[in-house]
Amino acid sequence: MRVQSRREWLFNVAYVVGGLTLTAKMPGGGIFSTPVLADSFPDPLAPKEPHFAPKIKSVIWLHMDGAPSTIDLYDYKPELVKLAGQEVPPSFLNGIKTSTQGGVGKLFASNRTWKQYGESGAWFSDLLPNLAQHADKLAFIKSSTTIGATHDISILKLNTGDTSPGRPSLGAWITYALGSANPDLPAYVVLYSGKKEPQGGSVNWSSGFLPAIYQGTAFRPGDSPILHLNRPDLIGEKEQRDDLDLLRKLNEHRAALYPDDTELQARLRSYELAYRMESTAPEAVDLSRETDATKKLYGVDDPVTKDYGTNLLRARRLVERNVRFIQVVSGPVDQAGSDDIKNWDAHRDLEENHRVHTAAIDKPIAGLLTDLKSRGLLDQTLVVWTSEFGRTSYGQSGNGRDHNPWGYTQWLAGGGIKAGTTFGETDAIGLQSLGKKVDTYDLHATVLQLLGLDHLKTIYLRAGRAERPTVVYGEVVKELLA
Repeated sequence: MRVQSRREWLFNVAYVVGGLTLTAKMPGGGIFSTPVLADSFPDPLAPKEPHFAPKIKSVIWLHMDGAPSTIDLYDYKPELVKLAGQEVPPSFLNGIKTSTQGGVGKLFASNRTWKQYGESGAWFSDLLPNLAQHADKLAFIKSSTTIGATHDISILKLNTGDTSPGRPSLGAWITYALGSANPDLPAYVVLYSGKKEPQGGSVNWSSGFLPAIYQGTAFRPGDSPILHLNRPDLIGEKEQRDDLDLLRKLNEHRAALYPDDTELQARLRSYELAYRMESTAPEAVDLSRETDATKKLYGVDDPVTKDYGTNLLRARRLVERNVRFIQVVSGPVDQAGSDDIKNWDAHRDLEENHRVHTAAIDKPIAGLLTDLKSRGLLDQTLVVWTSEFGRTSYGQSGNGRDHNPWGYTQWLAGGGIKAGTTFGETDAIGLQSLGKKVDTYDLHATVLQLLGLDHLKTIYLRAGRAERPTVVYGEVVKELLA
């Protein structure tokens, strides 16, 4: 059989596509004579009823990439200060079998000053002066635990509940269970700083084994966060609409033959969403519409806080437009004198690392809480401050901390939360959680509960098996709920 040349192959493709275009416009319409319209497929993003009345409408998921040392931010440990420079007493190491960086160093206390704030008396270090003013809005989880001692593994567990790729992210589960509340914007948006995707990449906002339509949509940093949003200059609006209509019909015809091909269905929907987003998305992320006072509140006017503040202000605008899940990943900090500090992963020089990173996020997060409250949005929004794990009480190289999955702090704020409370605790040196621990599965179950979803009943059938967001684990932390 003679092999076609590249020129012949391209000619034949053009001939077929041209023929299909012509046929579609002729009486009878060829394969389009009985069009398979999008309406004939159930809209996977149509709003769905929750299991019970929700407390919130949206979630802003603040991932502190690289894992901050929460014993230097929220978890005041006078005993650690007292024992600094000494070997870790063996009693504190019970149950700890491995260390990611080759051994246990001496106890290390950073040069922090601590103070209690608000009626709740919550402790904050001097690194978070702005957020400390919101102490009574927060519900702390000080007995957080996870598994995995490397960033990629623990970040994946934080977002998907598993240490291996393949499971849906929490945002994907929420989108699957509730659908979209705004047909002109993605239901699940990811915002990040820096010139490239954050550690672990898009697998952390993947739909996993759920249909692809439920995956997160990443918005890049900068003035044009959505690539290729505008149509090419040489294509008119009518031409674009005609092209999309033809493409839709071709895809629908194919989708009718292969109804289980979720990638094709997702593509079909994404083309139409992208078309609508040409007009809606630029407005949603356009900060020029915000007042100077609002920009100042988030720190958009300051180089130190501009990047993170911009993302949080965009997150608020997306909440106003009923986007269900906004995943905000803190990024590398570009600050003069920072010596290229990339993220919170402070194995060395924790003092400088955390000084730079807290300076970048403290004012914007405080601004977000203030702004949501003033606009009446905090009661219908859940803000989650989280990381893949914490950091150890003992030091490395004398001035840094190792990874700590055994005990660290996270917090929640917003609708349905018992504000001004603390659940759980760590031991006297802040190394391991005591009593009832809160795993990632429990955090996910609690977030779902606030959205009106029972994590035990949020089910997707996969190869005959009923899958749910919390795998076979998870318990709602009722002590955190109002």
